[in-house]
Amino acid sequence: DTFGRVFAALDPHAFHAAFLAWVDSVATLRPGDVIAIDGKTMRRTFDTASQKAAIHMVSAWATTQGLCLGQVKTDAKSNEITAIPALLDVLALAGRIVSIDAMGCQPAIARRIRDRGGDYVLSLKGNQTRLHEDVQALFADAEAHGFRDLRHTTAETVDGDHGRIEYRHAWATDDLLCLSSRRRWPGLRSVVRVDAARTVGDHTTRETRYFISSLPADAAHLARIVRGHWTIENGLHWVLDVALHQDHTRIRTGHAPENLATLHHIA
Repeated sequence: DTFGRVFAALDPHAFHAAFLAWVDSVATLRPGDVIAIDGKTMRRTFDTASQKAAIHMVSAWATTQGLCLGQVKTDAKSNEITAIPALLDVLALAGRIVSIDAMGCQPAIARRIRDRGGDYVLSLKGNQTRLHEDVQALFADAEAHGFRDLRHTTAETVDGDHGRIEYRHAWATDDLLCLSSRRRWPGLRSVVRVDAARTVGDHTTRETRYFISSLPADAAHLARIVRGHWTIENGLHWVLDVALHQDHTRIRTGHAPENLATLHHIA
C-alpha cells in the first residue's frame, strides 16, 4: 500500500527526467546509431468506472545497445503523431538515425528530426496516399523494365532459425523526380522497397514494404536499418509483456501506471 501511494503521488515528469539523466550517463551512442521509435499500450490500465482509457507509451530504443532511451505517454494510439515530437525533443539526435513505423511518417516529424541534426527512415503506407502510390508506381515501372532505367542499388539477405527461413531483397533509389510530393519531405534523398518472403515448413508468406529516407540510396545499409527497427518489438515490448507482465498489471491509481512504465523501462 505504501509503495502504491508513493508511485500514485510521484510526479511522472520529474521521475522521467531522472530516468533520462540516468540513461544519458550510461548510454554510449555513436554517430550513425539507430534509434527506433514505436508505441505500446498497457492493456489493463483502462478503468471503465472512471472512463479512463488504457495508457499508451511511445518509446525510443537504441537498437545496437539494446537500451530504452526515453518514453512519452499518450492517451490513444491516434495521438502518437503528437507524442513522437515530444519524445524527439528529449533525445540527442545529432548524427543518429531515427526509424519509425507508418504512424510517424509525417512531414512535420521528418522536419523535427532534420532540424535536430538527425536522419530518418520512415515506413511508408497508405496514410500518405499520394507519396505511397507514387513510390509504388516508381518501383513497379522499374521492375517491368528490369530496373534498367532507374538509378538504384540493391541488396539481398537470407537468414533463419527454428525451422524459419527469411529472404529479403531491397532496392533503393535517389531518382525522385517523378514523386510529385517530394518537396513536402525535408531532406528526402531516397526511397526503398523491401520484398520479404518468410517460409515456415511448407507455408510461405510474402510482403512488400516501402520506406522513405534522408540517407543516401545505399540498399544494404537501409535494409539493415529497416531490419534493426524491429528489435524494439523483441528487445523491449516482448520483454515488457513476457518477463515483466506489463499487460497484466491492474495498477490504475493516480500517476502509478505511468511511473510503473518508467520502472519497467529501467529494469
